[in-house]
Amino acid sequence: MGLHHHLPSRREALLGAGTLFAWSQMPRLARAEGRDPRLLVIVLRGALDGLGAVAPVGDPDWITLRGDRALVLDGKTPALPLDSFFALNPAMPQLHRLYKAQQATIVHATATPYRDRSHFDGQDVLESGFARPGSVDSGWLNRALLALASDGRVDPRGSRALGVGAVTPLVVRGQAQVMSWVPQQLLAASDDTQARLLDLYRHTDAKLAAALEARIRLAALGGAGSVMADDAQLPPPGIARVRAYFTDAAGSAARLLAKADGPRVGALGFVGWDTHINEGAAMGQLANLLGALDGALAAVETNMGEAWRETVVAVVTEFGRTARINGTNGTDHGQGTVAFLAGGALRGGRVVADWPGLKTAQLYEGRDLNPTTDLRAVLKGLLRDHLRVDERVLATKVFPDSADVTPTAGLVG
Repeated sequence: MGLHHHLPSRREALLGAGTLFAWSQMPRLARAEGRDPRLLVIVLRGALDGLGAVAPVGDPDWITLRGDRALVLDGKTPALPLDSFFALNPAMPQLHRLYKAQQATIVHATATPYRDRSHFDGQDVLESGFARPGSVDSGWLNRALLALASDGRVDPRGSRALGVGAVTPLVVRGQAQVMSWVPQQLLAASDDTQARLLDLYRHTDAKLAAALEARIRLAALGGAGSVMADDAQLPPPGIARVRAYFTDAAGSAARLLAKADGPRVGALGFVGWDTHINEGAAMGQLANLLGALDGALAAVETNMGEAWRETVVAVVTEFGRTARINGTNGTDHGQGTVAFLAGGALRGGRVVADWPGLKTAQLYEGRDLNPTTDLRAVLKGLLRDHLRVDERVLATKVFPDSADVTPTAGLVG
């Protein structure tokens, strides 16, 4: 199915899931240094169980905490060792390969400044870059790019391409120029069907009509079909379709980012991480999602081609999940979690963590992994050292009220 045949559902339009937002200009300062950096942000919507993704197998309280749901190195499906203390969920062999190649870094026990348990507010803080929800209607990535543009640090060359988006995620919303695009695995709709739906939406739902019109305009531009492979056959429902969707969306984003005259920065969101029931460990809902994410990261690497060596992918989520398993084999809303970094531009092969411990007294409110690394420090480090965003601007405009949050140094090579 080509991109030009996509019709956004109302649910998709409202959730904005899997939406790519990208900016077409290039950081001039970085290019003056002989670099052409790319940054792709992947937001996992629903809050990731960081302990289920990256297990602290060296912590003496780990088995007591998770019992037979704890990932271990000698289990039926062994976890993948990262160092002497942490191991990766076995559903992520591609990320493990990148880690061993020094092209992936894991940040553990990290979180934004948000300390409540609302998805809506947590995502607002994650994407706005502000310490409190509802503070602003722009995102930190957009403001970072705007700062690069305003002080002449960007090259105005490059494609100003096209885009289609249903609902723009907050992380890229703002004054800097963006393009948007919404992939999905749906059967193609005929031109007649699109026309009739457009007429209906124009009379009933102006927002959805605008989204549909944008996608039809995208189809008319031509060449968009190269962004997604034509495939009239959908995978079967379930995790196979999720895997296909993650891989397709991420791979398509990478193809755009890899273009010489294409965007240099993008963001992509994946839903489904709110694992209250049947989360599982090496197998189950979480492992399925992590496997799909693993495939997406591999698709980015493959489709970036030579540009992979100048790429950083940052995978983040609004908060973590409870340290203990609940009564329905899931985890509830919590605090500390993990962030995955991948890319050829990284100085990877390590887990960055100030480990807080897993005894009840060491948990946040006796129930969550205690966050010890401010996620803003990690993002500020990437923006400063990879895109060359000024550190003062990071503290005042990109992540306001973060002057006491020092950018993490040494993440990129």
